[in-house]
Formats: sequence, C-alpha cells, structure tokens
Amino acid sequence: MTSQRTALIAGATGLVGGECLRRLLAHSAWTTVVVLTRRDVGDERTSPKLRQVLTDFATLDSHRDQLVADHVFCALGTTMRKAGSRAAFREVDLEYPLRLARLARANGARHFSLVSAVGADRRSAFHYSRVKGELEAALMEMDWPSLAIFRPSVIEGKRSEVRPLERLSGSLLRLAPLAWRPVAAADIASAMVTVSLEAPPGITIVESRSIPERARGAVTGAL
Repeated sequence: MTSQRTALIAGATGLVGGECLRRLLAHSAWTTVVVLTRRDVGDERTSPKLRQVLTDFATLDSHRDQLVADHVFCALGTTMRKAGSRAAFREVDLEYPLRLARLARANGARHFSLVSAVGADRRSAFHYSRVKGELEAALMEMDWPSLAIFRPSVIEGKRSEVRPLERLSGSLLRLAPLAWRPVAAADIASAMVTVSLEAPPGITIVESRSIPERARGAVTGAL
C-alpha cells in the first residue's frame, strides 16, 4: 500500500519550483501539496491535491498552523540585481528559507529539500556563495531526520524573466568541467522528488554534476 504524504513547497512560481510542483501533483505518493506563494500558481490550481497558502514570507509565522507536511521543498531564491541590495538578497535566500524550515520542523516535517548553489560556503569571499553556505550550515544544525541539499551550477529552463548574465554564463560553461556545466531545472526537480521518496537519514548533498544521474533514477508514480 502506497504511503500517503503531504508535501509543502516554497518557490513554486519559479523555474525549479514550478517543475517540482508539477511532479509532486502528478505523483501518487503525495495526496496533498501545500504551496506557499505570493501569487496564484496558475494552471496547477485545478488539481484537487493542491492547497495554496497566499503569504508574504516576511510574515510566515502567521501561517504556522498551515505549515504541516511530511516533506518540504524549498526553491526560494533571487538575484542580487533583482533584490536590489545585499540585505534584501540575504532576506530572501537565507532568512525566508530558514524561517520556513524552523516552522515546518516544529510541526513535524521529516524531510527538507533545498535548492542551494554550486560553491556554497559560509566562508566564501563572495556574498552570494557565502549566504548560500550560511543557510546550508544553519539547516545542518537543525534536527532534520532527512536533509537533502542540491547545489546546481547555472540553471537552464524557460524563465518568465530575462536573465542575460545567466544566459551568457550558461553558454560559456557548456564546455567547462562537468561540475560547472549548466543543469536543467527539470532534472533538479526530478532529483529532489527521487531523494525525498528515499528520505535517506542524515544529510545528503547532491553536487551539480550528480543531479542528472539522480534525476534519471526518478520513480514514476504518476496517478
């Protein structure tokens, strides 16, 4: 008999989050998918499994009673250019995910999947990599039975917003060593779903070069 699970996803209107949402809604392992978002997720709202929680992540505490799930998928993230300042970037990429993790864990969540970035290191000289590393370290210090961290390089996929620097760097990195080559958003999402179903105890770190292989091992449990 298939276990019945609830998934909670943050960042579902983004590139990786959207791919992840579609897979969670299609898979029989999850009977409910709770989406935290500031705007409607679109066509997926017709699914009977979907429950949207419209929220400003700055006031996430006010929704703590709705943050009940078995598995949490965090694909929150922005760019320095879009954030406008280092402080704003840190709020979105560190403070919001950490707040979500603490609330969900307090409500009994057992597995947390995070989209981080290649080169994440809290001691990095680069602000972007340092913030990503600080978040990873903070999550590792929590008592998650199962924590999975994915560190993709440049993420490929069809975005609603134009990111010319990412597009340029993605083109340049196609001939780079495997660890730095672009990785498809669909592969990241598939890898996240696969690992969440396994829910390996402790901390699992999936580097960019290993994401496609993890994605190929995705379990097909579509309804």
